[in-house]
Amino acid sequence: MDSYEDLFKEYHRVLETIGIHVPWHATVRFSPAAGNSVVYCVQEKMAEGSICHQLLHSLDDASILRLFRAVLQEMKKVWDFNTAHEGMEVACDAQLSNWALLAGSSPHGVHEDGISLAYIDTSTPFIRLQGVEQLNTDLFLRSAPSFLVWLIKLFFLEDVVSRYYDHHLVVADIIANLYKEGRGDLVVPCIAEANRFFDEEVTHLKVKPITLPQIKSYYREDAFIWRLYLALRRLDRFLHLKVLGKPYPYILPGKIRR
Repeated sequence: MDSYEDLFKEYHRVLETIGIHVPWHATVRFSPAAGNSVVYCVQEKMAEGSICHQLLHSLDDASILRLFRAVLQEMKKVWDFNTAHEGMEVACDAQLSNWALLAGSSPHGVHEDGISLAYIDTSTPFIRLQGVEQLNTDLFLRSAPSFLVWLIKLFFLEDVVSRYYDHHLVVADIIANLYKEGRGDLVVPCIAEANRFFDEEVTHLKVKPITLPQIKSYYREDAFIWRLYLALRRLDRFLHLKVLGKPYPYILPGKIRR
C-alpha cells in the first residue's frame, strides 16, 4: 500500500465486504513544516455502555456466553474469507473491548437472534498479501523506550503481530482477558463454548482445543510482559523529562488493574 491512509481504507473495505460492520471513519493528516506528520483516525462514537467488555458487568452469564459466541461468528467471517482468498489474509484483535453491541440488548439480556456487532479497533489494519504484512510494523516501536527498540523488533514484534492471524491464539486472548475484566468465573464456560464452536462451526480449520492451564499461563505471561513494558516506558519518560530535559511525546495509561 502507498500510505497508511490507503491501507486504512482498504482494511475497512475488506471488512465491510466480509460482512463485518465498522463505524463511520476517516483519517486526518497533519504535516507540520518541521517534525513528523501525524495521522489521526476518526471514528463514529458508539453508544455509552455498548462496548462489549462493559457488558460483562451488566448482563447475565447466559447472555454473555451468547455475546461471546457472536464474536466468534464474526471472526468466522474473517477466517472464511482468508480460506477463500489465496494470497490475501486479514486479521482482527478480537478481544471484547474491540466490539460494540449495536442491537439485540434488552433489560433481560442479549438474545441470540438479535445480536449485531461493530468492530471498532480498525486503526491497526492487519492485511497480508502473499504472506507479507502490509502495515509498517515499525510504527509499533515508535512509542517503545529507545533502549528496547532493537530487542522488541528482534525477538517479539513478529510473534505479536502473527498471533492475530492464528485462530487458536485469537480466541485464547479473548478468554484470557476475562481475568483482566474481573470475570475469571466465565473462563471455564467460555473455554467450553469456544471448543464447541471449533467442533461445530470451523471443523475444516482443525483448531486445537483450548485448555484452562493454557489460558492461565497465557494470562500470567501477558500480564507480566505488559506490566514490565509500561514500567520501562515510565522510566523512559523520566529519562526524557528529568535527565535529558526533552519533552516526552506520548501519553501513558494510568494504573491498570489485573
